[in-house]
Amino acid sequence: MSKMKRGIRKKLLWFLLFFLAFVYINNSSVFVKKRHGQPFLLAHRGLGQTFPMEGITGETNTARRIYPPEHPYLENTIPSMEAAFRAGADMVEFDVQPTTDGQFAVFHDWVLDYRTNGHGVTREHTMAELKALDIGYGYTADEGRTYPFRGKGVGLMPTIDEVLSHFPDRRFLIHIKSNDPQEGEMLGDYLGKLPRERLDLLAVYGGDEPIAALQQRIPGLRVMSKAIAKRAFLSYLAIGWTGYIPKTMRNSFYYLPQKYVCLLWGWPHRFIKRMQDAGSYFIVVAGDGMWSEGFDSPEDLQDLPAGYTGGIWTNRIDRIGPLFKNGGDRN
Repeated sequence: MSKMKRGIRKKLLWFLLFFLAFVYINNSSVFVKKRHGQPFLLAHRGLGQTFPMEGITGETNTARRIYPPEHPYLENTIPSMEAAFRAGADMVEFDVQPTTDGQFAVFHDWVLDYRTNGHGVTREHTMAELKALDIGYGYTADEGRTYPFRGKGVGLMPTIDEVLSHFPDRRFLIHIKSNDPQEGEMLGDYLGKLPRERLDLLAVYGGDEPIAALQQRIPGLRVMSKAIAKRAFLSYLAIGWTGYIPKTMRNSFYYLPQKYVCLLWGWPHRFIKRMQDAGSYFIVVAGDGMWSEGFDSPEDLQDLPAGYTGGIWTNRIDRIGPLFKNGGDRN
């Protein structure tokens, strides 16, 4: 081998070593200054009744399989959100359904038959009709022998306006439950009337089409859909090793299943610092993301990195919040 070829190989080797050293140092959490503070806690649907996740499908009536109640709250209600914030939630997620009279009801299910004493598709009713329902009617923990919330949920289904008015300075994640672009336009028309400082405390996620329509209505609003998340994370996987945050990931909202977070450049602490510096919320969901699994017990939290200060998705803020907000031991 000629001296010239040996010289070229040596330069290439040094270049490769310097490149690998740069990538490592630039993405290692070892060199990140320790950040003080607590994780950002997102309470899914406020504080509600939970249920076993095993074997559920998109058609499962989860109200008929709740655990024996440990508290009196029903999801997606103002009392449940008050309880969630008291327990330490930084943000509350809630679901919206449009009504036939142009409002948004805060309710999870596509149909009324599972949780309420009503029947039919939720969005095919007026808000007055939905207000008259008992939203605790269908909950049972013993296969229908008893219904502990019957009669206690009459009138508790709120409108989005009631929620945002009741909590004027709180953070919320709003879930659009359809893939109808008109729903995104309708929500955009409503949210577009709010002052910018209120919009800065909100984020919205849902189907690709309504989120695209909403984004056109209100540029700069934190939104997420599968299409947006896919583009953002693929961009980050391609160039994130440089430390550059793609524009799509700035001043935004994203969640990712725990199963995939290890693929992120700089995970955990450097990545979280990058997202926080970019003005973005980043939330980790438990499991593989198929369903809304959360970190719902102290044992679940052991799966997170030590000193983690990013976002945590939980269905049991009453169990998780006090571990952090009151200085408790998460382990």
